[in-house]
Amino acid sequence: MKRILLVEDDPIIVSGLVYALEQEGYAVIHGNSVCEAQMHILENRFDLAILDMQLPDGSGFDVKEMLKATDTAIIFLTVVDDEGNIVRAFESGAADYIIKPFRLRELFARIKRTLSLYSEASQTTVLSLGGITIDTAAGKTYMNKTLIELTALEYRLLLTFAQNKGQLLTRLQILEHIWDSTGNFVEDNTLTVYIKRLREKLGDALEIKTVRGIGYRVD
Repeated sequence: MKRILLVEDDPIIVSGLVYALEQEGYAVIHGNSVCEAQMHILENRFDLAILDMQLPDGSGFDVKEMLKATDTAIIFLTVVDDEGNIVRAFESGAADYIIKPFRLRELFARIKRTLSLYSEASQTTVLSLGGITIDTAAGKTYMNKTLIELTALEYRLLLTFAQNKGQLLTRLQILEHIWDSTGNFVEDNTLTVYIKRLREKLGDALEIKTVRGIGYRVD
């Protein structure tokens, strides 16, 4: 079942859209704000995010930035019919930009098209690191062929090491990869905690080396 994050603060749109998406067979998690979206992203992995452009505490671009280290496809669903925003959205990697009001059948067609394209692009992507295998298409991690349950942030942290195998990464570089470019939402102390959790879950299958005063390396 495909998982969708819906970030929208209009209760009328939310109630109708969540129901309609669930009837189409999707698992939907909803947030009213950037802050709520942040909490959901920390604990879940999503195939698609549908983002309102204007939110009470920020914009859809803020949420998109949080998702940049994941394979989540992005569709903006907004009243902002502005060429500058549309161009910015596509240049930042958004899959689609839909103006409100919208027709449900058209939205569902675009959702299916986007999920299909992203699935085809990632279906053969498998990364190996030590005794760990990461299937990025399925968003799953295996240790010696046994599935490991990771939180969304733990998964992104492991993916960062896999994509930079053998390279010394500073703490700032890691923070930039797993969250936004300024590290605003994952503090340095939080990174230490998640490194510890990852080590505990992966055990001897993967050695995360600490380079004192600099950062970490995984060979």
